[in-house]
Amino acid sequence: MEPVIDRLTTEGKVTMRYWASARQAAGTDSEALDVPGAVSLAELIGRVREAHGSPRFSEVLACCSVMVGDRPVTTQDASTVMVSPGATVEFLPPFAGG
Repeated sequence: MEPVIDRLTTEGKVTMRYWASARQAAGTDSEALDVPGAVSLAELIGRVREAHGSPRFSEVLACCSVMVGDRPVTTQDASTVMVSPGATVEFLPPFAGG
């Protein structure tokens, strides 16, 4: 799989958005992380896991579908998926009904 890179700016913030049970586990629907430039999705996930420090939050993230911008990515490819400042990363837990 080719790395996903959203080239918007060279430094700034990445918005992390949480849906459904991920929002509940995070205690917020979104947060912005300062980044010096493009960083791996794995680094971003590590940063939010550490910041929230909750085993429940980590469990929920592990089963989420992930979108970087409008592109679906997998957490298995997190070390090769690059996310640039200005991008949005969304965590979508599985849900019933479709």
